[in-house]
Amino acid sequence: MSLSDLEIQRYKRHLLLKEVGGAGQQTLKDARVLVIGAGGLGSPLLMYLAAAGIGHIGVADHDHVSLDNLQRQIVHATGRIGTPKVESAAKTLDAINPHVTVEAIPEKITAENAIELISAYDIVADGSDNFDTRYLVNDACFFARKPLVFGALGPFDGYLSTFRAFETDDDGTPKPSYRCLFPEPPPPGTVARCEEAGILGAVAGVIGTLQATEVLKELLGIGTSLTGRLLIYDALGGRFETMNYGWDPENALNGENPTIKDLSIHMKKAA
Repeated sequence: MSLSDLEIQRYKRHLLLKEVGGAGQQTLKDARVLVIGAGGLGSPLLMYLAAAGIGHIGVADHDHVSLDNLQRQIVHATGRIGTPKVESAAKTLDAINPHVTVEAIPEKITAENAIELISAYDIVADGSDNFDTRYLVNDACFFARKPLVFGALGPFDGYLSTFRAFETDDDGTPKPSYRCLFPEPPPPGTVARCEEAGILGAVAGVIGTLQATEVLKELLGIGTSLTGRLLIYDALGGRFETMNYGWDPENALNGENPTIKDLSIHMKKAA
């Protein structure tokens, strides 16, 4: 599929970039991106992916829009309270860019559906808000051999990285996964969720927008990937920091003696 005259006009600021150009914009049009979660992170992420011209965007979320979402979840509107988030998000994305196909997936990602769902896309962006989903998505992306752009939020802070754990470096060393950075989830109750600790809404906009940028970079093959690097945003301090990390040979997923061979570990947790 080539770009139409309307698309050329719409994306002309991209077309002016030598790193993107016509070929790059066509790559974005042909791309399939899956976003897990249509909440604080997913909102700006989805909107910028649609504006950028990603041809097919999948959004998976089983929740409904509530009034207390609207302080940060800008893909939704007051008049959509009570509607499924994926339907609300799809309406917003269609209004932003009618050239984009949005696949609304109103279901929770589980060990039973994760591989099939993720395998249908080129890249995954995780905007979930709980550790169970983060570990599940990480493991499923590894087995499906799909790159993963991860984002997470605190009350005044955010975190971002990219995982391509199914690949190796030039020297044959495996690339790190989420489990190399965080081997185990914290004990239940030790990390408060958003509804308990609160969050400055605009922080979600910062990290979600950065996630969209990293997705576009990965698809276009431009710039320096966040693989092996954790970007940390401190809103109160007004600063960004980057922490390097590497493959952990003892990690349970792609270590030297992996114990996670499939997603059955997540089925046990669900049970």
